[in-house]
Amino acid sequence: MSDLEQEPEISAELFGDRIDVARAFTEALAREGEERGLIGPLELPRLWTRHILNSVIAAPLFHGSVADIGSGAGLPGIVLAIARPDVQWTLVEPMERRVTWLNEQVSELGLTNTTVLRARAEDVPPAAFDIVTARAVSALRTLIPITAPLVRDGGELTLLKGMNAANEIEAAQKQIKRFRLSDVRVEVLGEGVLTETTRVVRARVR
Repeated sequence: MSDLEQEPEISAELFGDRIDVARAFTEALAREGEERGLIGPLELPRLWTRHILNSVIAAPLFHGSVADIGSGAGLPGIVLAIARPDVQWTLVEPMERRVTWLNEQVSELGLTNTTVLRARAEDVPPAAFDIVTARAVSALRTLIPITAPLVRDGGELTLLKGMNAANEIEAAQKQIKRFRLSDVRVEVLGEGVLTETTRVVRARVR
């Protein structure tokens, strides 16, 4: 854990009174993440900046019931569940060892607003959530067909993407039309606040 990035000062502001829970999760991920195949060996020196803050900056965008598809190490699902205890979170992950980790964290961190579901997105009941999110899962043209059906009419996709978000939208026009997405746009979060901004693709579903 000696390589763990020092907590940026902005962290406490972004998490508010939940910062101690966020610290506990970050320390657990730093301690066990590489050994359990959750994060790569090069991630510790940028764990806060690249992963924790990159996820929490999107917290204000969520409400109601949310599914995080391919939750993996809990990025963004666990981070967002910590920051937004008023939102109901379902972490969808097919791999058993990751599901075990997620369940451990939900229990240890006392996240009573969070359920872990071992499943592929395709096996989740349709139209069950107000918002569906995912981070670093796949390109939009692949992601839209497995996420859009899970959103209730009038709900939203709120997908954390990288620098190529606008290009991914362009490449996914066929899927955007097929699943009747509207108001599809890229929002850049954290400018002037984070050293690395977060790009979010948002779209209204039906």
